Amino acid sequence: MTDDQSKSPTNPTHVVTTEQSPTVTPCISASSATAPDDQNSAKPAAKKPASRSASKRRSFKGLSLEQRQTERRDKLIEAGLQVYGTQGFFSVTVRDVCNEAKLTERYFYESFKRSEELFKTIYLRLIEQLQKNILAAVMQSKADARLMIEAGLTAMFTSLQDDPRMARILFIDAILVHEMHGNTINEAVSRFDRMIQAFMMLMFPKKPVPKTDLSLLSTGLNGFVTHIAMRWVIGGFREPLPQVLAACQVAYLSILQWIEKEPED
Repeated sequence: MTDDQSKSPTNPTHVVTTEQSPTVTPCISASSATAPDDQNSAKPAAKKPASRSASKRRSFKGLSLEQRQTERRDKLIEAGLQVYGTQGFFSVTVRDVCNEAKLTERYFYESFKRSEELFKTIYLRLIEQLQKNILAAVMQSKADARLMIEAGLTAMFTSLQDDPRMARILFIDAILVHEMHGNTINEAVSRFDRMIQAFMMLMFPKKPVPKTDLSLLSTGLNGFVTHIAMRWVIGGFREPLPQVLAACQVAYLSILQWIEKEPED
């Protein structure tokens, strides 16, 4: 018998209850029609408090559901950076990522459909971070073209050397993961092409490059430096950093000297 049911003092028959609406009304027993005095004894049913599980779904440790999902996603990204960057993409399973993040596997699929999607997310974040590092260094030296070249290249290769995880993901695994081919890598390459082109325009604001396409020059410089970076990373940073920087500067300084010798229009 529930709390919403009662018995009439003169009738042992169980009370017949009706479904409660949002505005609670008193329960009326079957014998109340012949015993008006008993109507006063009927009490309105109390509203049930929200269940603890429903409350937990709304907030846990002061965080909403959406905040907790974002927090778990960030943990997976950081864990992926660690395990992919140290062990390589093809040596790592979803379980490895989850163990590193200290999350169960069901939370992985809450944010990502498969490992390649997580890897792509990490790759794009690293590309953005590397670009920011280069841009910040170049803008501090924009008064002098040679200093801009040196600062940008130093920022790039120092970033790779300081974080081998970034170096491996960007210049080894990204080339091998089939799902990265196409739009993802092409867009990353194009972003660096545009950045180099913008730097060259800063170097010569009043002297446009003649008889050639600046975007093609930027693509060539990007490819030149990228292949040197790939060799350096794959070789375990064997060559000293100053030697690598000097090799990269050859192409930039050659173009710089060529442009400086060209007569102005």
